[in-house]
Amino acid sequence: MDKKLLGEINVQINKELFSGYLYLAMAAHFEEVNLPGFAHWMKVQAGEELEHAMKFFEFLNEIGENVVLDAIEKPDAKFGSPLKVAEQVLEHEKFVTSRIHLLYKLAVEANEYPTQIFLQWFVNEQVEEEKNATEIVEQLKLGGESGNSLIMLDRVLAQRKAD
Repeated sequence: MDKKLLGEINVQINKELFSGYLYLAMAAHFEEVNLPGFAHWMKVQAGEELEHAMKFFEFLNEIGENVVLDAIEKPDAKFGSPLKVAEQVLEHEKFVTSRIHLLYKLAVEANEYPTQIFLQWFVNEQVEEEKNATEIVEQLKLGGESGNSLIMLDRVLAQRKAD
């Protein structure tokens, strides 16, 4: 595998693990402010990010490349309102999308066809991730962050199942 691409995939493993940490920190925040549905949403998201890291991990192992793990950055522990957190989730997902696009670009440039095929799943996944985060942001803007609409959205998010 192209060395630059390999290095960036190893960085991506770290970014996916950080995403899981970030979303767990957000889950803890939502637990603290008594929004268990929002906390559940973040826990499901955290689990998905860990699965994504493992997909990259397993892919490198399957093609005989070395996995290099690095320290995971510590996420913030304090967050703002539900809308602010949802907006942060959306921005983070946009960042992850930019990383996936970078990996795909590098795979194309290096004629790494198996990696391009592997990354296609992540390209599609990020479309879904951004869509879901955008919907929550827009629902919070529409319904507000207090009262019945917040409680209703919290109950909806409590029903979220892992993909």
